[in-house]
Amino acid sequence: MFLVGLTGGIASGKSSVLQVFQQLGCAVVDVDVIARHVVQPGYPAHRRIVEAFGTEVLLENGDINRKVLGDLIFQQPDRRQLLNAITHPEIRKEMMKETFKYFLQGYRYVILDIPLLFETRKLLSDRDTQLARLMKRNGLSLEDAEARVQAQLPLKDKVRMANHVLDNSGEWGDTRRQAILLHMRLEQSLEYLPLRLSVLAGLAGIASLFYLLARYLLPSL
Repeated sequence: MFLVGLTGGIASGKSSVLQVFQQLGCAVVDVDVIARHVVQPGYPAHRRIVEAFGTEVLLENGDINRKVLGDLIFQQPDRRQLLNAITHPEIRKEMMKETFKYFLQGYRYVILDIPLLFETRKLLSDRDTQLARLMKRNGLSLEDAEARVQAQLPLKDKVRMANHVLDNSGEWGDTRRQAILLHMRLEQSLEYLPLRLSVLAGLAGIASLFYLLARYLLPSL
């Protein structure tokens, strides 16, 4: 098994592409879902967030008010770093658990849906399209939308660092075809073999150890 990091800028259409991979039966670890899970009341990250940002970031039922907290951290980089320091360790733990589950199920690759993969490979959508989608989706002003986009790396920088690029600036049908073709290439890849072979070698070593122990200990029983 190998890992495929799926990322993109705000409102670049990443969620729509992810649905295509899910429809194809791919193993997906959604970091946004995990991030919402680890800050629920009763979890360590929830308590630490309240301690750091105050009760004003809470809804009446005790859940984190994501809009209020989001407004705070996007305008203040130091507070964004503080939130990351609280939540990222808990998110990584859950990511490892889910990834290991898929490894045991025999998947060739696992998609890690990580919006800030390069800040912490890439869907292409031009800046104007990003801003328009974000303003429509979240009801933001142009100023607020620009502030959120600027909090991430520019898309052109992410494209340069990516191994595979899905151009999501055209018709949806074209984007979907790109995602399907990428899935076919990933399924044919042999990148999963090194890990599988190393695990098999490890299991063979453990089996040999138990055999030797049984061989020398059983006669004395």
